[in-house]
Amino acid sequence: EVQLVESGGGLVQAGGSLRLSCAASGFTFDDYAIGWFRQAPGKEHEGVSCISSSDGHTYYADSVKGRFTISSDNAKNTVYLQMNSLKSEDTAVYFCAAERRSGYGCYPAYYDMNYWGKGTLVTVSS
Repeated sequence: EVQLVESGGGLVQAGGSLRLSCAASGFTFDDYAIGWFRQAPGKEHEGVSCISSSDGHTYYADSVKGRFTISSDNAKNTVYLQMNSLKSEDTAVYFCAAERRSGYGCYPAYYDMNYWGKGTLVTVSS
């Protein structure tokens, strides 16, 4: 059974930090790119970041570049999203998702993802 389980969300003050984790199981981790998406109330999903398990290539949306860092522990089949300098506009449910990739690199395109986690809520108070 394929599972993606997010953890690490919570309430934090503006300027603070959180680290999200995405634990994957049930598929060959090295064959997939893992992406982080977020959805704020009343808004569409936004692709925040992704990492290719095969070559370590990363991508960041402009809205989080310089503040968020994605990393992967392939031995644990886990991807992390370190979020620093959090802003109120970062408040959202954060989802991780997996996309089977035949090549290298990654891009967090919502409709390309094969598996999704259930999400973890991040609330940033101003």
